[in-house]
Amino acid sequence: MLKDDDKQKELAEKLSEFSLQAKEREAKLLAEKIGKEYLNLSIITPQTQALELISEEDAKSALCAPFLLKNKEVSLACKNPQMEATKRIIERLEHRAFTVKIYIVSESSLKEAWGNYKLVSLNQKEITGKIDINPDSLAQLQAKVSNLNSLKEEMATFQSPYTSQILEIILAGALAIDASDVHIEAEEKVGRLRYRIDGALQDIYDLTLAHHRSILSRIKLLAGMKINVHSAAQDGRFTIRTKEAPIEIRVSIIPSAYGETVVMRILNPKSIQLKLEDLGFRADDLAIIDEQVKRPNGIILNTGPTGSGKTTTLYAFLRKIYDPEMKIITVEDPVEYHIEGLTQTQVEVERNYTFANGLRSILRQDPDVILVGEIRDGETAEIAMNAALTGHLVFSTLHTNEAAGTIPRLLDMKIQPAILSAALNMAIAQRLARKLCVHCKQKRKLELLELENMKKIIAQMPERVKKPEVNENTEIYEAKEGGCDKCNFTGYKGRSAIVELLLVDKNIQEMINQPQAPTMPALKEAAIKGGMVTMEQDGVLKILAGTTSIKEIESVLGEFI
Repeated sequence: MLKDDDKQKELAEKLSEFSLQAKEREAKLLAEKIGKEYLNLSIITPQTQALELISEEDAKSALCAPFLLKNKEVSLACKNPQMEATKRIIERLEHRAFTVKIYIVSESSLKEAWGNYKLVSLNQKEITGKIDINPDSLAQLQAKVSNLNSLKEEMATFQSPYTSQILEIILAGALAIDASDVHIEAEEKVGRLRYRIDGALQDIYDLTLAHHRSILSRIKLLAGMKINVHSAAQDGRFTIRTKEAPIEIRVSIIPSAYGETVVMRILNPKSIQLKLEDLGFRADDLAIIDEQVKRPNGIILNTGPTGSGKTTTLYAFLRKIYDPEMKIITVEDPVEYHIEGLTQTQVEVERNYTFANGLRSILRQDPDVILVGEIRDGETAEIAMNAALTGHLVFSTLHTNEAAGTIPRLLDMKIQPAILSAALNMAIAQRLARKLCVHCKQKRKLELLELENMKKIIAQMPERVKKPEVNENTEIYEAKEGGCDKCNFTGYKGRSAIVELLLVDKNIQEMINQPQAPTMPALKEAAIKGGMVTMEQDGVLKILAGTTSIKEIESVLGEFI
């Protein structure tokens, strides 16, 4: 006979078991309802490295737990993925380029998983792959920092024993003055901090060697790199969470003579929210682009060196044509900016998801428009060309110096002339030139040689261009020596695209299909006859419009005026 206490204990155990079973049934029903897989975490031990992706506090508040990490795929157990807190966790992981696989579990199942957080060391718990910059702190810094000098003063007076706070002000300062990159370079006696602003590096501050080492370790942890590796190059990324939007930071570390050097590329979403007009495209070129991006098929290629704004331009094309009825898929390496409405995929070589294989997979997804981050080899080029011939509009980039160089480059990749001539709609060559500061730029008259050269260049421009009148009284602008506080004392603020558009017309098609491959000079001459405005001509138009200076254009394109 069971005693009363034993009976009550047995009854309580049975009731607890019934309650647990009811919760598991509830989780199963939700999984079926929303089309997700149900899981009982009590039979699974979560990976420590998976748990490290989300802090224990965040996991509990969002009722979720990452339990498996394989390559860049995270298995995430959730009580309900529709919860706002859970959605934010999923979004944060996706912004860090993880693929998230959702499983539905009960809350009691989650508690079993959370118990494994005790296996994560205190230091590892603090590293979550993100930096939360307090919006109020950022606003205060932006109020103090009006230019590069005030930022340097702020850096010099900032005192903190905490590495995380030092790194926070370095990144907050970069955001405050719109830097595109942060360089932390190892030198013999100091760590040199520099920002790239409008394409030019600017010295900011000298860090102590102790601060340099501790900041380096902190960055490695955030970016998922190996802390104990000092003699090999490493790449990674992490996220800054700001009030406006998450900002991805792409990190590269290489060994150098006095230690390791860090470059952090700031992938600020606001930098790709610009329209084509804001990027520097002229009205007559915009009319051509508008016509070309509305075509149902074919390929448009943007060419130029690294950092010339090619991807930003292609993203602007996608935003221009985006429609909810349209399926747009990208394959990128890596996904730098996340754009609402697009299906964006990332190259994962270790999973055999290359540009070529990714493009093959994309074609089975019934897309209308495809963006390929870069055409690097003949296999990718061939698949992209065939996609352009089979009813898809394709955008991509290629490394050539001029628009006319696109065709010989693709022929060198063994693309059949007949396919190339039919598939290629337009090739764009692009550079970025700094714009003169509107607050301090200075007027001057053209010198005689400059006047003569500009007259020749303008005379060669096609009919579609509104040609400016140039004479001995024509004035242009140049940067003020030492600039002003509005432009960080450089004389320049912002950048403008310098472009040339090569349209593949019947004449160019015939040249491609000739038995003898056409040369780049011959193609360029044919394109100019067909109405192409060269980058040099575009540069001259921007000089005469007061957008930039002769010195800046020649630093980008070489001396020609």
